[in-house]
Amino acid sequence: MSFNRVLAALALTLSVALAAPAALAQSTPSAAPVDAGAEAQPLDAPSAAPTANVDVTTTGGSAEGAVGNISIVSLFMRADPLVKGVFVLLVAASLWSWTIIISKWMMLGSIRRKADAFEKVFWSGLSLDELYQQISAKADHPLATVFVSALREWRRAFEGGGPREAALVSIRERIEKAMNVTVLREMDGLERQLGFLATVGSVSPFIGLFGTVWGIMNSFSAIAARHDTTLAVVAPGIAEALFATAMGLLAAIPAVIFYNRFVNEMARYNNRLNGFADEFSAILSRQLDDKVLR
Repeated sequence: MSFNRVLAALALTLSVALAAPAALAQSTPSAAPVDAGAEAQPLDAPSAAPTANVDVTTTGGSAEGAVGNISIVSLFMRADPLVKGVFVLLVAASLWSWTIIISKWMMLGSIRRKADAFEKVFWSGLSLDELYQQISAKADHPLATVFVSALREWRRAFEGGGPREAALVSIRERIEKAMNVTVLREMDGLERQLGFLATVGSVSPFIGLFGTVWGIMNSFSAIAARHDTTLAVVAPGIAEALFATAMGLLAAIPAVIFYNRFVNEMARYNNRLNGFADEFSAILSRQLDDKVLR
């Protein structure tokens, strides 16, 4: 073999040896450098995931925990003293309103049933004197009270004997005035405490709105103090503000609904009393004409 052929074979072998590592480096991802003394790793072994801890900095606290802990009790305990006063005032107004509502509801039902029973007996043909003896000592509803007041005035007109014809006009006027005064007094008793329902229905939303404004002001103050607008900072104050509005509506809505209902019921009952007074006045007037001394 000539010298030139040997030289060419050596050059080809050297070029192949140099090209193989370069081709292997291009075909595989970049690997970490291996120390010369380290044990060789298989080429097809997967690279391990990094095990170093990653530091993550959180700001604003845990919003999920703060929002999840919001309840009626926690809102009241965290609230400003002024907002607590609003809560207590609205709860007291609501409880007293429901007390009035329940008592008025039961009272109106009772006087309607008693009035129906009384009118049934009144128009049954029983004499006025007998009916007066039965209910004069226990006139426990307005219709019976109107009847007793009118018949009591009627009896006073006959205490000294039969009335003269000249006294008929004054007797009729006294009987009508006695019934009118009784109707006014009884209706005044029925309408007692309705003004409180009207006040609660009109004022409670504004009291709740005041608590809302104050709670929002506290939220903005917390934002300014912490320089943070995360949910954990804003949510308690906003929830406190909205809860004050909800309490105001909770007190106002039932008060308005039942106030309007009771006013309508009492207006109808007032018409019923006035109608009975007019009819009874006409009956007594006819009996006066029959018993008058000429």
